Amino acid sequence: MPHPLDSFFAPASIALIGASRDHEKIPGRLLSMLRRNEYHGKIYPVNPNYTGIDGLPCHKSIADIGAPIDLAVIIIPARAVLPALEQCAAAGVKNAVIISSGFAEEGGDSTAMQEAIADLARRTGMRISGPNAEGFLSHVQRVAATFSPAVDVKPGQAPLVATARRIGIVAQSGGIGFAYYNRAKALGVAVSYVVSTGNESDLGAGEFLDYLVQDASTDVILLFIEGIRDVEKFLVAAQRAAEIKKPVIVTKVGRSGAGERAAASHTASMAGWSAAYDAVFAKYGFIVSNDLDEALTIAAVFAGNPLPKGDRVAVVTVSGGAGIWGTDAVALRGLQVPELSRSIQAEIRALMPSYGTARNPIDVTAQGVTSGGLQRSVDLLTASNEVDAILVMLSLSSEVRMPFKEEELKPVLAAQKKSVVFYSYTLPSDFARRELAKSGVVVLSGLAHVGVALRQLVDFATFDLPKPAEELRRPAHDLSAFLQSPVLSEADSKALLRAAGIALPEEVLVAEKSGLDDAIARVGFPLVMKIQSPDIPHKSEVGGVRVNVTTKGEVFLAFEQLLNNARRHRPDAAVQGVLLAPMTKKGVEIIVGTMTDKTFGPMVMVGLGGITTELFRDVVYRPAPVSAAEAGAMLAALKAAPLLNGFRGAAKADVAALAQFIADISVLAARHAGEIAEIELNPVLVHPEGQGVTIVDALVVGRR
Repeated sequence: MPHPLDSFFAPASIALIGASRDHEKIPGRLLSMLRRNEYHGKIYPVNPNYTGIDGLPCHKSIADIGAPIDLAVIIIPARAVLPALEQCAAAGVKNAVIISSGFAEEGGDSTAMQEAIADLARRTGMRISGPNAEGFLSHVQRVAATFSPAVDVKPGQAPLVATARRIGIVAQSGGIGFAYYNRAKALGVAVSYVVSTGNESDLGAGEFLDYLVQDASTDVILLFIEGIRDVEKFLVAAQRAAEIKKPVIVTKVGRSGAGERAAASHTASMAGWSAAYDAVFAKYGFIVSNDLDEALTIAAVFAGNPLPKGDRVAVVTVSGGAGIWGTDAVALRGLQVPELSRSIQAEIRALMPSYGTARNPIDVTAQGVTSGGLQRSVDLLTASNEVDAILVMLSLSSEVRMPFKEEELKPVLAAQKKSVVFYSYTLPSDFARRELAKSGVVVLSGLAHVGVALRQLVDFATFDLPKPAEELRRPAHDLSAFLQSPVLSEADSKALLRAAGIALPEEVLVAEKSGLDDAIARVGFPLVMKIQSPDIPHKSEVGGVRVNVTTKGEVFLAFEQLLNNARRHRPDAAVQGVLLAPMTKKGVEIIVGTMTDKTFGPMVMVGLGGITTELFRDVVYRPAPVSAAEAGAMLAALKAAPLLNGFRGAAKADVAALAQFIADISVLAARHAGEIAEIELNPVLVHPEGQGVTIVDALVVGRR
């Protein structure tokens, strides 16, 4: 099915507005790069200062061309860009790439010029990439609409290509996007597209991601992003990628910035600069990598291998030390390196000298290379049901000798029965890379990155897109009466939750001492007493809590003490009174919260709760709403998950009830995202199986 960006990436004709004869300058390099990469379409240079450039007629304006134009590449001064775009639109140009800088990245009046470009795109329907972009490479169609030296072609030098599958690259930094391409070429990883999104006045990373997801020539996607502007398109593309199991590897930069929001709750303060991004990535199975070489290693492993059926790895080497090191690298990532059965050990042992080992790691020794033991071991392991992936570790520094024969290795790898990853502990020679590339081998040289890549390959194989949340399970409620002030006290927060259909124990707010007798009769002993004020969200910090109160006398004394503590620590606080609540039975302390991210909207969070919440920061975020099944997966991802599953003989907690509770809170947050900014329930006590959960404390923050 045709995609709206087909004519962008595969233009039949290109106009170069601002073309130049000077190949040392960017406008001149654009024409040179198109020609060197053997673009087969028509090229129309546009510059009123020339009559011809490099043997091509040069036109005074786009209107003078008089032929259909699929793509205009614009490299002229910033203030001339908008008039040029108007001329392009009038001439029926379908797409444009603006290389020119000097727009929103500079601020001031330059931002208004970029906004005018966006308006033009909406008004005319012309699709525009940039400004401040580095262009794109469409490798399949041989369109190098960029000045990046990474796409330059050396005459007479055959490219290194090891993978049949291709990676596509979308980057909000042109320099980094083409750096990915440069390094991918060096490894022999085939590339379909590289696109630099620039300032994204019109086309954004989400729409380019959508193109690569549906593109049949792209098998793996690499993203480099600072932030997402076309959020809805990005999420639609992410959903599609997850549905068809197309791997997306993403690097998100800008993680170290200070938050822009003064947060009232732990839920928001622990979110950090990019928690919502990570939550979205996790939801759709994106593979996060914060290192360029690691991301490319992951991409190479995905491009060259089938997905494994399990997490058992065989390490095959010609060096005992390397084998141990490789075993550590994968084991530290939680992968298994199982000892092989006696039968397969016997078969492998017959292929090596007596001082080798066949247990796993398998050291066939240097002699095993010349005797064919290395190849035969790989043959046996790819056919074995005892392992799911193979890591081959060897030295590939030789400029003349190969440890494998193409006619033996290529059929084994082409069968795609197992993931087989090759790592060289010496710097691999160009000879070795090129010879092994003929068999479909990408030679990797970062062992830690290889371990990560194998882990990600295993995890992606088991990833399933979460089912949609059960939003209709709970009826909608009008909560406006409870949100008259931005920050609610615990008592008011719980009143809102009750109105929303969330079950809570009976509690009584007492404003005057005269109301204590009735409150005691309703709540019963033992009980908890807590100061109530929308200005004191964290009551323990002001001595505002008394627990396990067992007599009427203690209640009256505690009432006065709590009020006095609040007046002493927060004399400016509007105190509503003291909340009396029954002491709850023991359980695992969990925090459940929601927050609203400015990019992706409502998020739900779960983590280890209580007073140590911010100390350990053992939390997981996901976009709200979530289903009970997805909430269960969030709980399983916590480091504290064993506490819910009967740690050291304790009773197994009611995880099912907790998961459903998290789902219900997430639906509440999603439905009322326009009214509620944050919810924090900490702690939520999770009781033994079948006994449910209890909300001990609650904080709701409305939209200001």
